[in-house]
Amino acid sequence: MLDRVNKNASFSLSTTSGFTLLGLLALFRPPCVLLLHALGGGYGEVRPAAASPPADMEYENKHVLAPMVRVGTLPLRLLAAQYGADITYGEEIIDHKFLKCERRINGRIGSTDFVEKGTENVVFRTCKQERGRVVFQMGTSDAMRALRVAEIVCKDVAAVDINMGCPKSFSLSGGMGAALLSKPELIHDILTTLKRNMDTPVTCKIRLLKHSHDTVELARRIEKTGVSALAVHGRRVPDRPRDPAKWDEIADVVAALSIPVIANGDVFEYDDFQRIKVATGASSVMVARGALWNASIFSPEGKVPWEDIKREYIRKSILWDNDVKSTKHTLKEMIMHFSCLELPEGKAVIKSDTLADLAQLYGEEEYYQHVNKTRFQVEVD
Repeated sequence: MLDRVNKNASFSLSTTSGFTLLGLLALFRPPCVLLLHALGGGYGEVRPAAASPPADMEYENKHVLAPMVRVGTLPLRLLAAQYGADITYGEEIIDHKFLKCERRINGRIGSTDFVEKGTENVVFRTCKQERGRVVFQMGTSDAMRALRVAEIVCKDVAAVDINMGCPKSFSLSGGMGAALLSKPELIHDILTTLKRNMDTPVTCKIRLLKHSHDTVELARRIEKTGVSALAVHGRRVPDRPRDPAKWDEIADVVAALSIPVIANGDVFEYDDFQRIKVATGASSVMVARGALWNASIFSPEGKVPWEDIKREYIRKSILWDNDVKSTKHTLKEMIMHFSCLELPEGKAVIKSDTLADLAQLYGEEEYYQHVNKTRFQVEVD
């Protein structure tokens, strides 16, 4: 199987040997990022945020990449956008953790990083290429903490979203995520605080409550805070992914609101975008697992073979120096859907310790070497 993975690498750099330093950079960077590389490698000084992104985000007729923990990092967001995603959400980031970060310009790869002081871990990485469509999603249970986080990140993203649907214990235990669904006053406080103090669009994502009329009532209260849009996951907190999404209850929310509603749940093929829009009347559609398994779901031309998608994801992970644990987790999620981790490919991913190991596994050694050689040459220069 591993031989097949390597030999079928249709996206490998067949012409890599002809790439020049500027040619490789120009292929993946706009001129403003070339300038950053020319100035030197590694982290530059800590800088304040640059000029504001576009004044507003449009939420009508959009295809949206959902926030996914440990998955929605920069490589997957860019891959989804490459295939047609209009809006891309980052993974949920907890407010306490983000407040320990400082904003740094990473001249080595041309990104903006929010780095945790002390550990030097990159908590959130973004770049100018996605500035007009990336949504920063936070987990919070406090209005002032939420505002402090939003003020730090707002100039580097297109919108800020509050997670009100995550059912995982780490979120619930802190009064965040789905725990907010039973606290409408706190929801109102968080959202109105952000709206009063920010020009950046503010949204939130919820799950269904026990009864549809309760969901509708909560959605109406959220609308009154002035949010730009509301994303609704068509499952309740106890529901599991295998339980069918309740599109009819999303439709109840859509019928009650005047702001755009983003429908989420059971979108696995491109045709499902239209199906859920017709069934719910929603303005836009959000996809999670369908995009994790194959980011080309956003393409109207049909899906690219998943073997090719994995290699494209590896290349973007190399280019943007993605955390190897995050990269491995995403690959394992892909493999578990289409295959099995007990087969040679899955075992090899588990054993991989570095991006170089993954590059070798998927036949992208030459690409990995050229990217890193280019970075080294820029640093030396």
